Amino acid sequence: MPKKLTEAEMPAADYAFYGLVWAGTTMTDRVDKALVKAHDLPVSWFEVMLWLASSPEPVPASVLGNSTLLSRSQVSRVVDALQGRGLVTRTPSARDARSVEVSLTPAGRTVFAAADATRREALAPVFTDLLDAADLEALGTVWRKLKTAAKAAQAE
Repeated sequence: MPKKLTEAEMPAADYAFYGLVWAGTTMTDRVDKALVKAHDLPVSWFEVMLWLASSPEPVPASVLGNSTLLSRSQVSRVVDALQGRGLVTRTPSARDARSVEVSLTPAGRTVFAAADATRREALAPVFTDLLDAADLEALGTVWRKLKTAAKAAQAE
């Protein structure tokens, strides 16, 4: 069996990249397991609910497709499932007759609040309890730089 490369044997950019991939995958899996166990709510559903909970107004379905890490077809399936559980509603858009807007129902807000607490509890021992304010700010800075570059590349 080939040995794994150590940090010292890898270029810094490779180590950082694989670290981000590992962290994202590991934390997403941990949160997904906790949400499914406690709320029967996959992390993809939670992600859509997070965007809806963060918006004071109903969100056009197309915006959800562009804002989440899910494809538009995945968002559509998630919204269908959430609607089937009574957690979201779809309404025709007042601004665009071809579009629908999605919002959390009161039951959806209740489920989201409980699920968000579960997410925070699942992440605390492996993320927020381990990092100090400077670490979190540094991660935020990295995320903003990567997102800005991705947006610029899309605009080209």
